[in-house]
Amino acid sequence: MSYFLWSTLPDDELTAVAARGELRTPAVLRAQVERMLDDDRAERFIENFTGQWLELRKIDATTPDPNLYREFDAFLAWSMPRETQAFFAEMLQDDRSVAEFVQSDWTMLNARLAQHYGIDGVHGGELRRVSLPPDAHRGGVLTHASVLKVTADGTTTSPILRGRWVLEKIIGTPPAPPPPNVGAIEPDIRGATTIRQQLAKHKAIASCASCHKHIDPPGFALESFDVIGGWREFYRAADERNAKGQVTVRNYPERIAWRGPDVEIGGTTAEGREFRNIDDYRALLLADQEPLARNLARQLLVFATGADVQFADREVVQSIAAKTRERNHGLRSLVHEVVQSPAFLAK
Repeated sequence: MSYFLWSTLPDDELTAVAARGELRTPAVLRAQVERMLDDDRAERFIENFTGQWLELRKIDATTPDPNLYREFDAFLAWSMPRETQAFFAEMLQDDRSVAEFVQSDWTMLNARLAQHYGIDGVHGGELRRVSLPPDAHRGGVLTHASVLKVTADGTTTSPILRGRWVLEKIIGTPPAPPPPNVGAIEPDIRGATTIRQQLAKHKAIASCASCHKHIDPPGFALESFDVIGGWREFYRAADERNAKGQVTVRNYPERIAWRGPDVEIGGTTAEGREFRNIDDYRALLLADQEPLARNLARQLLVFATGADVQFADREVVQSIAAKTRERNHGLRSLVHEVVQSPAFLAK
């Protein structure tokens, strides 16, 4: 439990309680979890779990192309993962519903991130809770710049990479690996074909189509965000040869970019539900919150035990989610139920 919540050895109090055999008592176990979550050492849990679950450990794996994204700087890079960590901490402290990982009317911003998102009235370098305008297209980790950066390669975005990430990390239905000998989709820097046209080549293969009908929709829902999480209505061209002219970069009036093709957004889910943009898609996800709760329960259990959830553990995951239903699947409640679960206590 100490390694789960503190990433270190147990302290004297936890050791003493365990020595007396009291940790098997649910009320005592709950009290200790509460104490540990309120301790400063729980910041390690926040950093390490978000690093594993949301892949924030990869935040520096790619460097945005400096010719395409000149607004990217060290302060923005520093702020990105801290927004997500601070958001998670707020969710944990207030036992907020897992639904807010998909859609929330608030986030944690400093002046640099607020500028990047086009939100006024935020000053200074310290992150604080900020209410979001209804038309911000933000809220929830899907639209955090950190997540949008780790799901891009620094130059281009891919609906496949982002769609797969959403299925694995948020919905909990990871797609099967691609069939052998299926070539990767290479971005068309000339703009002669759209990303939908390129993906159509994969969908023409029956073994690919069965997965792409699940992967592509969330990927296209996120196409309105560039490789550093900025909102966009068009792709940036590398130079004037493939451009439709120069334009001012959104939220950065001092920056100029070459305008490429318009961004392709919207689509239809595998269940046949249409969406126009990220806002519509998030509403579809929230129509059934049970998969979101089960997935986060599984992610927490994997992190807590260091082992993947096996077939026999599926009922445990379902039970954890079910027990938190009356509390709107609160994050703190999920942590408590994970600790109280047989899968955790037996390992």
